[in-house]
Amino acid sequence: MSAKFSRWIAVAAAAAVVSTLTIASGASAATSPVPPGARSAGIAVAPELPEPKAAQFSAGRSPVIKPTAAPATDIKSVSAVSRAAGQYTCTGYSGIDAPNPVANLLKDTFTWSTFKPYQVGDGKGNVNWRVNPYKNPSWYMWFHSLRWLGQGITAAGTGDTAAMDRVTAIAKDWVTDNPYSWKSDIGAWESTMHRTNVLICLRQAVLSGLAQTTLPPAYAWLDQALIDHASFLTANWSGAWNHGTDESIALFGVGCTLDRADYKQTAQDRLAAGITTSIDAEGSTNEQSTGYAQFNYSLWGRAVTVLQNCGVDPGTTITERRAKLAEWLALATNSLGKLHQLGDSELIATGQFPGTSAEYAGSLGAKGIAPQQRVGVYSAGYVFGRTGWGQTRPFSQESTYSIRFGPSRALHGHSDHTGITYTARGRDILITGGHAGYQNDVWRTWAKGQFSASTMTTPLAAEKYPATKLTRSAIAAKSEFFEFTDVPGAGINRTRAVLVLKDPDLIMSLDRATSTTAQQFQTLWHLPSDQKATVYSRTTALAMKPGDATRTILFQVPYKQALPPGAILIKQGQTNPIQGWHYPNTITRNSAPTLMFARSGYAASILSFIVPARATQGVTYTVRTSGTTTIIDLSLGGVRTSVGISAGGALYRIS
Repeated sequence: MSAKFSRWIAVAAAAAVVSTLTIASGASAATSPVPPGARSAGIAVAPELPEPKAAQFSAGRSPVIKPTAAPATDIKSVSAVSRAAGQYTCTGYSGIDAPNPVANLLKDTFTWSTFKPYQVGDGKGNVNWRVNPYKNPSWYMWFHSLRWLGQGITAAGTGDTAAMDRVTAIAKDWVTDNPYSWKSDIGAWESTMHRTNVLICLRQAVLSGLAQTTLPPAYAWLDQALIDHASFLTANWSGAWNHGTDESIALFGVGCTLDRADYKQTAQDRLAAGITTSIDAEGSTNEQSTGYAQFNYSLWGRAVTVLQNCGVDPGTTITERRAKLAEWLALATNSLGKLHQLGDSELIATGQFPGTSAEYAGSLGAKGIAPQQRVGVYSAGYVFGRTGWGQTRPFSQESTYSIRFGPSRALHGHSDHTGITYTARGRDILITGGHAGYQNDVWRTWAKGQFSASTMTTPLAAEKYPATKLTRSAIAAKSEFFEFTDVPGAGINRTRAVLVLKDPDLIMSLDRATSTTAQQFQTLWHLPSDQKATVYSRTTALAMKPGDATRTILFQVPYKQALPPGAILIKQGQTNPIQGWHYPNTITRNSAPTLMFARSGYAASILSFIVPARATQGVTYTVRTSGTTTIIDLSLGGVRTSVGISAGGALYRIS
C-alpha cells in the first residue's frame, strides 16, 4: 500500500498570534540584544491550523501527486528588496508537544497519543532513534518529527538554560545519528517537513534565549541541518496535495531564515504549481475528504501569510481558490453545522472563517453571509443540497444531503460513489461508516470500502474503485433529481437515480444493476448509532432513538422485480464480515444499525424511500401507472405528494 501522511482533522478555530520577540530572517539579522539579566519574552508561534492533536501516518512512503493544471503565474519572484527583509514565524507543534512537558524532556521521555510515555534516551540527550516500542508507524514518525520538543523550545526561548541544553542536545543528536540523506529510514523521511519547522523554531529560541542577534558558533550545526533539510525537500517533493504544500512552506521557511533566494524561489514555484491542482477552479480539493478540504483552506492561508511575511507577493490565485473552497465548505455543511463526513474525515464542525459563507454555515446562520446557492454540483464528484439556509425555518430544521460520484478513489477518498448522507428534523438520518484511522487492518479496509457507504454494493465482486458519471440531473424549487452510472465490478453495470423532496422532506432512490455473472446486490442504508432499528415488515424498517421526537421510516417498493425472501435485513455490530459500525473519530467505534435491501441473480431493481417523520407519524403509499410511467402516491402525516418513474428510469415530482 502506498503510504501517505494523514491527519485527524479537527475543528478550525481562529487564534491570535502571540506578540513576542520577533527574530528577523537571515544569518546576520540585526536586532537589539536583550539587556543582561533580563528574561526574554520568547519566540512568536503561529496559530495552530485545524489539524489533529494526535495525527497519524500510514506505513510507507507518501504518494507523489503530479500537478495536472496550469500553474499560477502571479506569485511574484523574490526581489533584492524582499530578500533583505521579512521573517518566518515558528509554525508550532500541532499539539504533539502537549503531553511532553520539560520535565519529561529532561528524562528523554516521549509520549504520543494513547501510548504510555517511553524513555527514548539515556537521560542526557543521547537518543536511540531506531526505537519503536509499540511498533506503530505514527508513533515512530512523530518521534522523528521532533515536534515533541515544543514545550522545551518555548522554555528555551525565554532563557531557560536547562531546557535549551536538553532540546539542543536531542536535536543535535538526531542530526548526528541521521546524516543526510536519511531516505533509508521512512520515519525520518516522512517527518522531514515537520522537523524542518521545528529546527527553525529551535534556531529562533537559541537567539532569543541567549539574547543574540547572530547564531553563536557552537550552534552552527543548526544552520547546516537546515541546509540539509532544504536539500532533502528540494529533492523530494510530494506534489500537489497537503503534504507537498507543507513541504513547500517549510522549504520557503529555510530560505527566509537563512536568506537563501534559491530555496524561496523553488518553494514559490512549487506553491504556484500546486495550488491549481490542490484546489480546482470550482473550489474542490483533490483529496476526496471534507475534513482535508477544511485543512487545505487553512494550510493555503498559511502559505499566503508566509509568503507575505518574507517579502513575496502571493498574487490573487491562492486567495481566489480559497474563496471558492470556502463556498464549497459552506455547501458541504449539514443542518447541524458539521461537514458531511466524507472520506478520511472525522465528524467535525465547519470552520467559521470570517467574511466567508462558511462562517454563516458553521455558525448555523448566526453570523456571516448566507450562500447564494442551495444546491452545488461539483465535477470533482460531489453533490451538496439542502432545503434552505434557515430563512423560512430554523437552520437546524433544514434537510441537507450529499451524494458522491466522480474520479476513482484517491488520496483520502473512500469507495463511496453514489453514497448518500442525509440530515433532517435536527438530526442525522443517513451516515457513512466514518474514519477509522490509518492502521493497516480490517477496520480501515471496511471504513474506506464500499460497505461503509449508503449505496448499492456487490459483495461477490472485487472492488474496482470506479469512476462514476453524473448522467443527468434536474433541479426545481422543491425537488432535485440526479442519476449516476458506473461499473463497480467486472461485468457489472450500476445505475442509481436519486430524487430529493422538500415539503415533505424525503429521499427516493432507484438502484438498478446487471451482471454477466450471478451476484448479490445489497443496497445499504447506514443509520446513526443512537438509533435502534427494527424490521417492521417485508418492505419496511423503522429507526428511532429511544424517546426521540423523530423516527426514520425506510421502505422498499417492489419495482420490476418481486421481493424475495430475505429482502430486508438489519446488520449491527457485526465483525465477520464487518458491518454495522460508525467511527465519529478515529479512536471511537460505535455499533450502528445498517439496513440492507437485498437481491441476488443477474439483475436487480431496488426502489427505496427514506422518510424522516415525527415519532407518531406513518407513511402510506399506493402505486399506479399512467402510460409507461409508474406513479407512487405518498401520504406523510396528511401531507400528500406524488412522484413518478419514467420508462427510462428518471425520477420526478408530480405534486
